[in-house]
Amino acid sequence: MRLAMAQISSSDDPAANLQTVLDTTRAAAADGADLVVFPEAAMCRFGVPLGEVAERLDGPWAAAVAAAADRESITVVAGMFTPAADGRIHNTILVARPGTAPIGYDKIHLYDAFGFTESKTIAPGTEPLTFDVGDCTVGVATCYDIRFPALFTELARRGAQVIVVPTSWGDGPGKLEQWEVLTRARALDSTAYVAAVGQALPTDPAARESLAPTGIGHSRLSDPFGSVMVDYDSAVQMAVHDIDLALTDKARNALAVLANAREIPRLDRTNPHD
Repeated sequence: MRLAMAQISSSDDPAANLQTVLDTTRAAAADGADLVVFPEAAMCRFGVPLGEVAERLDGPWAAAVAAAADRESITVVAGMFTPAADGRIHNTILVARPGTAPIGYDKIHLYDAFGFTESKTIAPGTEPLTFDVGDCTVGVATCYDIRFPALFTELARRGAQVIVVPTSWGDGPGKLEQWEVLTRARALDSTAYVAAVGQALPTDPAARESLAPTGIGHSRLSDPFGSVMVDYDSAVQMAVHDIDLALTDKARNALAVLANAREIPRLDRTNPHD
């Protein structure tokens, strides 16, 4: 499979960001990519009122991306925001495949950490998502999800050979080092390729000054043995990478962490000494 990783820098203008997604999708398809992955919040950057830009998966923003997927015969993954039933919104990863209606993954683990409280305005999702690109099963996670290995092993058990992680990583002391460790660790946990595609370091001065997680770049592709295949810098860039899916089977036979895993009894928190 040919995978394009599109490290863009989203602005606060969904229309401008849509054009970036459409132009980059066209370029990825021209380079032979089967799948192009954009960051979390590709629709609109964090740090602005996102309820005002949220749209349903059958709304105009997603429909335009789906039309591009049809037109270019490529699967597109991109972060957007959709309305939630409780008045908040979902942090949604749009998956647009040629010839099918768009589907979405709503981020399960919300970023209530490092002084940021995503759950104030974002409602959590509840269900993992996998989808097929040709003969490859792809799993989806989003940004802060990468700190939770159980999601990645569950995606692998559902057949995921590649797990894409659209991200808008927050800057700060030690954050890049944590990102580098986590991307490799989740590949080892799941014995799958992990394509973690981040927002580039913002080009907009207002975004750089925001306290919200607006991106640091450093998109990374790790193979099922945890080796780093691709490591971008902080700038806007897109490139296409070839993935050997046979390596997933090789890793799962050699490491066998999925097959060897055993259920660990959980502590009853009401009676911790029983």
